[in-house]
Amino acid sequence: MNYTKLTEFNGTPVVEFSAGGYTAMVAYEIGSNVIRLHDDKNGVEFFRFKNDNPADTIKQSAEVWGLPTLYLPNRFADGVLKTSDAVYHLPVNEKAPYNNHIHGFLHKRVHTVVEHHADDNCAVVKTRYRYDENDEFFQYLPVRFVAEYTFTLSECGLEHKVRITNLSDKMLPISLATHTTINSPFVDGGKEENIRLTVPVIKRCELNERCLPTEKLLDLSDTDREYLTGDRKPVLQNVDNEMYTTDCTEFDGQKFHGVIAEDTESGKKICYEVSDEYKFWIVWNDKGFNGYFCPEPMTAMIDAPNLSLPADVTGYREIKPEETFEANQRFFTAL
Repeated sequence: MNYTKLTEFNGTPVVEFSAGGYTAMVAYEIGSNVIRLHDDKNGVEFFRFKNDNPADTIKQSAEVWGLPTLYLPNRFADGVLKTSDAVYHLPVNEKAPYNNHIHGFLHKRVHTVVEHHADDNCAVVKTRYRYDENDEFFQYLPVRFVAEYTFTLSECGLEHKVRITNLSDKMLPISLATHTTINSPFVDGGKEENIRLTVPVIKRCELNERCLPTEKLLDLSDTDREYLTGDRKPVLQNVDNEMYTTDCTEFDGQKFHGVIAEDTESGKKICYEVSDEYKFWIVWNDKGFNGYFCPEPMTAMIDAPNLSLPADVTGYREIKPEETFEANQRFFTAL
């Protein structure tokens, strides 16, 4: 029976919902983070998850548990954010030698549950966060907006939709990402050494010692090409902020805009599909030995609004007052 319910997970208020053989939990008070997605039929734990994880652990490191949505994601050099009608100075929260602002604030805020319901086909959870003068970050970025999330579980997996609407009289910078933490191993009883990752990479975005783009787009190395062939091991070795421009791959003979993680022993796959707004992927794994890896889809490059590259290359965009930006993702299992 499909269902949704308000409950708690180790002190964390969540909406638990189940449909189509999947069960998930959205921690709405931790940035609407999907702290668990599990395929109950096939024994697949999608995201980094621990049964005994207390709320404080997730809150203190909200970027590295579950599926956190980041606005504004990644790094801004010296905290500077230049838009078409303003220059904002964000707090530098990444220390020397980086001296950047990193990851914004939205993934750490207390969001509100708007509705949750289930029927014979699916289970749906909707949450919202209104950003205005009541947010402590507003002193740095005084541009009001509302972020609305819709999570839908069905036999098609988990669909994750984010809508951001500009409620101000200024241009709203748009750069969105999820710091997606894939559990390693993700198959019950699986082994980390059997995990492979496919990413449809085109060019490597060169980063400097501050993890900022040099604006050079590099041809793929032999190691980079392992993502194209599905031979790349995303754990048990250090994968450190590898950023790429990307295209589409194939899945079941069809064009597929996303990445695929496979457990080669069982043949079980996590398929991670994203909408066209996500033009870039970063792969990172916290040194490679901590039980997870992060294929992170981004709508724009690191430090995009400050780069000299054109917007059609960086992916950076702005939305006008009352305008809405939407981006979608989907997770499902394949055998």
